[in-house]
Amino acid sequence: MARAKITGKRLFVLDTNVLMHDPTALFRFAEHDVYIPMIVLEELDAGKKGTSETARNVRQVSRFLDDLMGQLKGADIASGLPLTQIPMGTELCKNGGGRLYFQTKELEHVLPDSLPGSKADNTILNVAMALSKAEQAVRVTLVSKDINLRIKATTLAIHAEDYFNDRVLDEIEQLHTGMFKLPDNFWDKHSKHMDSWQEKGRTFYRISGPLISQWYPNTCVYKEDDEFEAIVRKVDNKSAIIETATDYRNKSHNVWGVVARNREQSFALNLLMDPDIDFVSLQGSAGTGKTLLTLAAALEQTIERGHYKEVLVTRVTVPVGEDIGFLPGTEEEKMTPWMGALMDNLEVLAPSDEQSDWGQAATQDVLKRWVKVRSLNFMRGRTFLNKFVILDEAQNLTPKQMKTLVTRAGPGTKMVCLGNVAQIDTPYLTETSSGLTYVVDRFKEWEHSGHITLKRGERSRLADHASIIL
Repeated sequence: MARAKITGKRLFVLDTNVLMHDPTALFRFAEHDVYIPMIVLEELDAGKKGTSETARNVRQVSRFLDDLMGQLKGADIASGLPLTQIPMGTELCKNGGGRLYFQTKELEHVLPDSLPGSKADNTILNVAMALSKAEQAVRVTLVSKDINLRIKATTLAIHAEDYFNDRVLDEIEQLHTGMFKLPDNFWDKHSKHMDSWQEKGRTFYRISGPLISQWYPNTCVYKEDDEFEAIVRKVDNKSAIIETATDYRNKSHNVWGVVARNREQSFALNLLMDPDIDFVSLQGSAGTGKTLLTLAAALEQTIERGHYKEVLVTRVTVPVGEDIGFLPGTEEEKMTPWMGALMDNLEVLAPSDEQSDWGQAATQDVLKRWVKVRSLNFMRGRTFLNKFVILDEAQNLTPKQMKTLVTRAGPGTKMVCLGNVAQIDTPYLTETSSGLTYVVDRFKEWEHSGHITLKRGERSRLADHASIIL
């Protein structure tokens, strides 16, 4: 549902969590003005210590504010700081014209002392209400990632909004699925100037028609009536080159013993097994086979074909329940409890179907020799060379964290991001602002990337039934 557009000059009062979430939020309000209450500066000061992502963001906000203060040159701070000087490396509009204001004096107290809630929240609400009464010419809006603060503001007739600039899409339904169903009359409208040829055992078609404008490179297209399945390899203004896809539902095309159970899984294996695709993202609910397919493709290309030196697996360590505290051991031993899905799937992919000591030992040998588990905390500054990198639970990453990880890829490295945007555990992240959503949307036009949204669960009939009725 689209938000109602508010016209005219506006004054945005920022909550602390907005700046902690996005340090560049100061410069994201175009021609409008920004107001920072004193309690927000105090909370930023309290949160600047540490090595967490939030602490780094707070320090970056402080640097931005210090740079803006350096431009005062004797001017009165009460008149506001111009927000036209955009920081280097920040891709923002430079035609803003807005100003940044700070709380420099005690405002009129308009809220009752007995108002329930935290002192900081009440102070911010008091500032927003006082500004609303004093600034009649502009619309005052409280911006916060805290839904409870927005609810309290609404009950007090204070206009409040979520911070929308971190959203990749307005609605998650707009996210690229990676698949396109061809209509029944597709060939009638797209085969007039069609060319076809074979190259290294692969069949290609060059076609033109109205639907081409809706395709992206490595989009998977299909027709249900004649079982035609293909992958778009190149798209230009007038034509597109498509290649018939390999049917991995056929046992003769199994990957490390794994056979696709549906069309989506077959398309996913086509992308995972393609050496020309450097970045693959798989999005889907639990039980759709994301981890199993990716591990099978990784082991096949690493051990059997020798395309990569090793498989590197990592994930965000955000607990679903209560935190169990610090874990002993090395980096890999600390990550072991978070890698239950990896261990479960490696047991499926083990070379022995029997629950024998030899089969278990072989699984452990594969794990130790070829599959390395690493923590995201130590990824900054690294470069991965000739590795198959798997990032599990990618929906819990912020766009900035995702950029930090993906830019670690060196020559010969393939990176695969797995996740389910319906299961986000990181505070203040949503389906439309998740790092997984971010990379799917940003990479969809690159010819060396591919994405598939898996929808059909294949874990078990119990899991499929539970996902429907529960």
